[in-house]
Amino acid sequence: MNLEVLEFTRRALDKGVSRERVASALKQAGWSDPDIRAAAGAFADIDFPIPVPRPRPHLSAQEVFIYLLFFTTLSMCAFNLGALIFQLIDLRFPDAARGAPLFGGIGGDRRSFIVQAMRGNISALIVAFPVFLFLFRTINVAMKRDPTKRQSGPRKWLTYLALFVTASTLIGDVSSLIYNLLGGELATPFLLKSATVALISGGVFGYFFVDVRKDDKA
Repeated sequence: MNLEVLEFTRRALDKGVSRERVASALKQAGWSDPDIRAAAGAFADIDFPIPVPRPRPHLSAQEVFIYLLFFTTLSMCAFNLGALIFQLIDLRFPDAARGAPLFGGIGGDRRSFIVQAMRGNISALIVAFPVFLFLFRTINVAMKRDPTKRQSGPRKWLTYLALFVTASTLIGDVSSLIYNLLGGELATPFLLKSATVALISGGVFGYFFVDVRKDDKA
């Protein structure tokens, strides 16, 4: 929130100037709509002799910790779920031309390597998913009790970061799909893996996109 616009809005409202006139004056001066809305939203629209400030979110180390851990566990769940589905697809549609492990290293048949990788993915999900659910519930309960928490700085930054990562993943997934389509190489495993990436990334993107719209309405 721009402090200069905030102070101008407070003084104008204190003198009895309507919100519409304040917004119009700021708009003519060249201020952006987000700055204008943020300044106007800082004061409650109630009948009182002076502008009444709304409660504003405050930044705490605990809040940063919770949101960082929340988005970290979300990333772990999304990655390991996708990797687990990939391994299942590889088991169902084995590639005879690829008998060695995906990442090199110690030898062994591909099936045993896939099973070991699945154990790692399942282990990560068993640990990360309950933590993610707990934090998800904790955050939503806190926002219901205190709606100002929807304006949390760490939450907004990490939400838009999640939108950026998932949108980039979706763009890459669709581009890869079109590339293989033009080359006539749409094998069943590739289609299934592309669908997996699209569903996981699209689900995360859709949830946070709707959540951002709720913030704007609020």
